[in-house]
Amino acid sequence: MFVVAGIFSAGFVIGSGGFSQNDKFVKADLDRTTPNKVEFSLFWNIWDSLESSYFDKTKLNASDMVYGAIKGMVAAIEDPYTVFLTPRENKIVQEDLQGNFEGVGIQIGFIGSQLAVISPMEGTPADKAGIQPGDLIVGIRDELKEVDRGTVGISLPEAVQIIRGPSGTPVTLILIREGQDQPLEIAVTRGEIEVDSVALEFIGDDKNIAHIRINKFGAETTSEWSNNVLEVLKADVDGIVVDVRGNTGGYLQAAVDIASDFLETGEVVVIEETGTGEKTEFVSERLGKLKDYNVVMLVNEGSASASEILAGALRDQINVPLVGKTTFGKGTIQEPQQVNGGAGLHITIARWLTPSETWVNEVGLAPDVEIKDDLETIEDEQLEAAVKLLLGKS
Repeated sequence: MFVVAGIFSAGFVIGSGGFSQNDKFVKADLDRTTPNKVEFSLFWNIWDSLESSYFDKTKLNASDMVYGAIKGMVAAIEDPYTVFLTPRENKIVQEDLQGNFEGVGIQIGFIGSQLAVISPMEGTPADKAGIQPGDLIVGIRDELKEVDRGTVGISLPEAVQIIRGPSGTPVTLILIREGQDQPLEIAVTRGEIEVDSVALEFIGDDKNIAHIRINKFGAETTSEWSNNVLEVLKADVDGIVVDVRGNTGGYLQAAVDIASDFLETGEVVVIEETGTGEKTEFVSERLGKLKDYNVVMLVNEGSASASEILAGALRDQINVPLVGKTTFGKGTIQEPQQVNGGAGLHITIARWLTPSETWVNEVGLAPDVEIKDDLETIEDEQLEAAVKLLLGKS
């Protein structure tokens, strides 16, 4: 399973060490007042009460208690994408960006405050079990983990940690689906998930259309993209379909690099607006190797974050048409920071805008040609529509 988008450009702060199991060390480390004079006395009163009164002292793990306190502090902001990650949770996020893990193969995020499926990955256990984009995840059950809980107030890392597990083990998701009167319970057997960043195939009767699917914007995406671009340049193609359906995002710079291959050098790719109102323009700094090709982009409800940055940039700058369904609508940028002991902190630091200064948050990008993919047929209606558009067919 892939943590939904929102892991963008650099800003890592590498720490060492970790929380001591010694209570005095922990207290000394945190014994200070905040700038607005809020006292920590209540915190320590509760801490001391637990130490003195809680019946099972084996449960009083200082590190876990501090992590829990930090999680609560961050959650109080009520931004589902600003999260504190324990070392274990942070490790899962890093695995996601590498693309190899064990789980069910769904990309998740939030619709409002409700945990939801952005997209199942093609060919994964979740896809084969019939889980669909837009399904609301209202409950998770795993007997082996002794978990049976609702998802109100759950964070993305918590959800990932529960749903992910060893290959061959089961997990049940309780879903609410549009058009269904009753919740659905879908049991999924986990498997090994391997996701390449970029996949290329030549399609059409004459194999004259390059269909480039971008599955994520991870650490290796730019290099994989560049290798595929070389294959396209060597082939005799009449157009390119760039496919970001089900791609929930990743690193901002990867989206900028890919967009740059379609644009003239120096052209604006995306505008970032910080919390202070200042704006920074990310511009094309590559050679525009693909700028002379006709291009169509495929998008759907699972296209989020960096996928929307790429789609918005190409449509605004060179009128690339979008085919499919309205995108997810995630218009904020998170900075991942590495902190002590392998933990992590993802902070929403800005919102991003398309070059025409459109903010897609909770709205998404509406396609120029709206096509529903009929899940009951083997045909890919959206891809077929994109090819027809490229070839100038009605």
